[in-house]
Amino acid sequence: MALLAVLFILLIATKFPVWVLFLGALTTAMTFGLASPEALLKGFSNIGVLSVAVLFMVAYGMYSTGAIIIIVDTFMGFPLTLNQTLIRILFPIGAGSAFLNNTPLIAMMIPVVRDITRTLGLSASKIYIPLSFASILGGATTLIGTSTNLIIAGLVTDYLVLEGAGEHSLQEIGMFTSTPVAAPTAIIGILFIILTVSRLLPEKTDQTNGKPASKRLYEAKFIVEKSERISGKTLKEAGFARPIGFEIKNIERPETGDLTITDELRLMEGDIITFWTDSDTLPHLWSKIGLRTANQTFELSSDRHLHHLVEVIVSPRNPAVGKTISQIHSEKTSVFGGNLVAISRGGKPVESVNEGTVVRQGDNAILEVQDTFFYENRNERWFKLIRRLRGFHIKRTDRAAVATIITACMIVTVALQWFPLINAALLAVFAMLLTGCMNIRQAIKSIDIQTIIILACAIGLESALTQTGLSGAIAATIESAGGTDPYLALTAIFIGAIIMTNIITNPAAAAFMFPIAISLAADIDVSPMPFVIVLMLGCSYAFINPAGYQTNIMVFEPGGYSTRDYIRTGLPLTILVGALTLLLTPVYFPFAG
Repeated sequence: MALLAVLFILLIATKFPVWVLFLGALTTAMTFGLASPEALLKGFSNIGVLSVAVLFMVAYGMYSTGAIIIIVDTFMGFPLTLNQTLIRILFPIGAGSAFLNNTPLIAMMIPVVRDITRTLGLSASKIYIPLSFASILGGATTLIGTSTNLIIAGLVTDYLVLEGAGEHSLQEIGMFTSTPVAAPTAIIGILFIILTVSRLLPEKTDQTNGKPASKRLYEAKFIVEKSERISGKTLKEAGFARPIGFEIKNIERPETGDLTITDELRLMEGDIITFWTDSDTLPHLWSKIGLRTANQTFELSSDRHLHHLVEVIVSPRNPAVGKTISQIHSEKTSVFGGNLVAISRGGKPVESVNEGTVVRQGDNAILEVQDTFFYENRNERWFKLIRRLRGFHIKRTDRAAVATIITACMIVTVALQWFPLINAALLAVFAMLLTGCMNIRQAIKSIDIQTIIILACAIGLESALTQTGLSGAIAATIESAGGTDPYLALTAIFIGAIIMTNIITNPAAAAFMFPIAISLAADIDVSPMPFVIVLMLGCSYAFINPAGYQTNIMVFEPGGYSTRDYIRTGLPLTILVGALTLLLTPVYFPFAG
């Protein structure tokens, strides 16, 4: 009890990383002998935890190929208002979270939503919390949608191996075990979010239309490629009508020359668009499907999806100083170490960059480079203050269909129970590696190690809870609150799960509450299945505290939120989904099962 109390306080009152606190709690439990080292470390071999790690890699394969962006665009089209945006994002995200673990899915969607809010001029704070909540609701509908379901499924499997099904049948958690209860709850919950939650959120934005005056501006030219994403669409349909962080200065069509810029101007393959943009927005343009930089003079040896963007200052010793762009190109060697994407001088764009533009020392430039650039310029001889613009890569769209098919096959094989989830996910990872959807380094880096440590430690601490008898004592307390009435007991488990998951994160709450739910069902001699289902959903529905669920933490900073925002929006949603869960669970999972 003391260990848990200290953990709760530190989670709420300090800014220590959550994974450090959980690892510290596990170390303390081991030091004081609250459970055996083998039991405390079992989370690091738990099949649910390992499944989450593998699903991170599958999700990255979908992102690196642009498959997830293409799918989102297919469902979204081009919304014009906040309500249209929420409808077109939240329902697909809810559905997608059911089949792709919601934690990596939200990781993929954060930059997508950022682009959407930039394009439409909307407040990101109106979208990020609804995005997280919708992914939580959708993720709870299937086994693979959320780490909570995977953790509890692993605990059920472990329990059946050790104890057996018992007099009242405890069943293995399948792909769609929670769906009859969670799916209608998710639909009603998302409608409630669209109608109510977004209106309770404050409008927080520091963005202004047009070019931001406080940032260094660059001029960059991009060519429209043959792509359904941009080619054949109007500026409005392509998302360029309300620019934020950039400004379109000119559009040139090789056959006809400069075009008049209007919202209804239809872009064609080969059009050259000149942007004035800051270094924060430029990577979004560079990695946008359907655009490529106009300057591809030097053939870099690696594929474009492996290239990087760097921001540099031209050193006086750079051989490009004093030469025109034309002279640099004619020398057939890249004195920049890569291709010039954009250039700025004195904080302002170098207007009308062309073959006659002279490079000067002190110019700021953004370059497209390959890995060897960082070794060749390690001494900063040609450039000063080299800064890599991280988090952006060219999407390998030629592999998007392959990644989508691989992910769909994984889902189908798990749904039909041909393979266990972890087996199907590992096959999907190797298939993506073999087909070039991602490489080994990208796959390894995609795993969120901190999340995996939190999950594993939570599983281990459950052993301390059980072996010290604390879970039995808590079960007795809940039983006294619920009596012998199964409906009251079920309500007590749900409330306990909600409280725990909003204090110590959902995987920890699932691990702590599982033995309590099983013990309570046995004490009142009813089937444990309704208690397991309610526990799965109660531990997933963490809407009140940002620290209660990983996706809430992930959108906290991008949305500029405070804990009060989560309480104001999450409390009414929790009451609604709680009532639906307690109403539907006994219908599909009777107490006498």
